[in-house]
Amino acid sequence: MDEPLQIGQTIGILGGGQLGRMLAMAAARLGFHVHIYEPSAAPAGEVAQSTTTAPYDDLDALEAFARSVDVVTYEFENVPAEALDRIEQLVPFRPNRTALAVSQDRLTEKTYLRDIGLDVAPFAQVDAGADDASARLAQALAETGMPAILKTRRFGYDGKGQARIMDTHGAQAALDAIGGHDAILEGFVDFRREISVIAARGVDDRIACFEPGENVHKGGILHTTTVPAAIDSETRARAFGIAGTILAALDYIGVLGVELFETDDGLIVNEIAPRVHNSGHWTEAGAVTDQFEQHIRAVAGWPLVDPVRHSDVVMTNLIGDDLTQVPAISGETGARLHLYGKAEARPGRKMGHVTRVTGPAKDRIG
Repeated sequence: MDEPLQIGQTIGILGGGQLGRMLAMAAARLGFHVHIYEPSAAPAGEVAQSTTTAPYDDLDALEAFARSVDVVTYEFENVPAEALDRIEQLVPFRPNRTALAVSQDRLTEKTYLRDIGLDVAPFAQVDAGADDASARLAQALAETGMPAILKTRRFGYDGKGQARIMDTHGAQAALDAIGGHDAILEGFVDFRREISVIAARGVDDRIACFEPGENVHKGGILHTTTVPAAIDSETRARAFGIAGTILAALDYIGVLGVELFETDDGLIVNEIAPRVHNSGHWTEAGAVTDQFEQHIRAVAGWPLVDPVRHSDVVMTNLIGDDLTQVPAISGETGARLHLYGKAEARPGRKMGHVTRVTGPAKDRIG
């Protein structure tokens, strides 16, 4: 796709969860059609022009999907390589598969970030399914120190696939908890706060970063993002620089989420997400253009817009039974409610979010 998409052309989205739903809504605002590819019934299908419901190993369905759209993007990292092989033969795919390959494996991701000159937590590979897994973990602990976190290399999100090791007595329990999957051990980072930057890169190589948000987690799941984060201008500039370095190194097109730890020694990259990100939902109520429109602009070959923040905000995730708060929230002044259209509220399941405007932006970025 050498030329920008025209109004009325179609964007294909792999994945039909809430992120796909919000991308579809942003695409519609800009005059594009959307075709969702999702193995099961999902919220994004309710707001898209077309939906294909088929598994990712159905090559005929993938080919038909690819032939029906003008560009393909995605809402989650774990798209099988075989599916990409079929799609890329027929239609442009943005962001590129290098970003997916890096982010799908935590060990690959940490190694990549370190190799492009960024600071990350100490880490070591652990083959948890090996006969000598306990000895390998002991060696890894000697490299990273304790406390540490044992994580599965693939899959796992919102705290899943992880086990903390506070002392040597907890090592075997951690191995048991991750069920023999290949793993990475990460040393603890003593940090003041976690921040995240939502950044985008366009086809013209232009990079645009939204204001960093400050994140608070509960039970391994993002609870709130507060904007602006309580950081100084030097830290903010460094966060933007880190995001730009990653985008350029990956030759990335689209929106990327970068999670960072602020420490006494500077910023450490925790992880990246090659897609729109939960911690960027605040942009719907706090910025002139939200992260979803910025992503659609990038993958469609349109120019990025300045990520001007007009308000200070706090975004709060609505998890599981938090849905019972909706009637009260719906009457709040300054609260923007966004529900995801999911049929069943379950513990740990993201059902929506609310972004509360706390005042006008005193230090705007554009």
